[in-house]
Amino acid sequence: MPNPVVILFVLLGFALFILFQAVRIVQEYERAVVFRLGRLVATRGPGLVLLIPLVERMVRVDLRVVTLDVPAQECITRDNVTVKVNAVVYFRVMEPSMAIVNVENYQRATWLVSQTTLRSVLGQSELDELLSKREHINAELCRIIDEETEPWGIKVSMVEVKDVELPMSMQRAMAKQAEAEREKRAKIIHAEGEYNASQQLARAAKRLATEPAAIQLRYLQTLTEIGVEQNSTIIFPVPVDLLKGILTKTGISAGDADADADDDDDGGGGDDAPTTDAAQVRTARGIEMDDPPRGDDPPSA
Repeated sequence: MPNPVVILFVLLGFALFILFQAVRIVQEYERAVVFRLGRLVATRGPGLVLLIPLVERMVRVDLRVVTLDVPAQECITRDNVTVKVNAVVYFRVMEPSMAIVNVENYQRATWLVSQTTLRSVLGQSELDELLSKREHINAELCRIIDEETEPWGIKVSMVEVKDVELPMSMQRAMAKQAEAEREKRAKIIHAEGEYNASQQLARAAKRLATEPAAIQLRYLQTLTEIGVEQNSTIIFPVPVDLLKGILTKTGISAGDADADADDDDDGGGGDDAPTTDAAQVRTARGIEMDDPPRGDDPPSA
């Protein structure tokens, strides 16, 4: 006769086995897809889920956002430039039953679709669009991947292109292009500055032409600025307009002296005094009275 204690332990173990098979706890971020004899019954959870032991089977599905890293893909853009681009995909399961029934492994399937879509979209884009219109490419990738994974009950929320690796030759060419563009802008800005400065100088010249005393103040201001620097040598240009009055007065005085000399020659006769005055006048004007004797001529007696 069997031992009642052994039978009791056997029954207790079987009861615990049935309890573990029948009672399951599902977390808040999970759902339980229940199959009964191989057929889909329902989606249960979260909380306590009761199953029929040996009849029903449960598959857990995580509903949290999954971050999927897409490895670097070598692509050829529309303008025949070879680039390596990697991306990251954010998605979550919206329909747990579809994610389990319609696809074997929804995460791997989404990962492969992301790779092929990334190569396809980049092949239809140019390099400038890839570098400058990143948001447009991200939106296009998100739309296509979401459409491909919709039958699996997956919602793709965001796709981001992380890094674009260019060949070294293309990097050097782009650096030269950027440098040329900066030089172009610098020359344009410099030309505009010169043009504006010439207009201001033209206005200043017109104003100084109407006020001659203003140029004198400007010269004095320049001398003051030079004196602050304590230079040992100062080269300061003097305009001819400043000497105009002095030259005019000097010319009048020389003309008066010539007129007096002519009057003395006409009224003086053979006197020595008029002759001496005329010689002084000619000497003052820089005219030599007698030519110097030449070596071939004999000396006068």
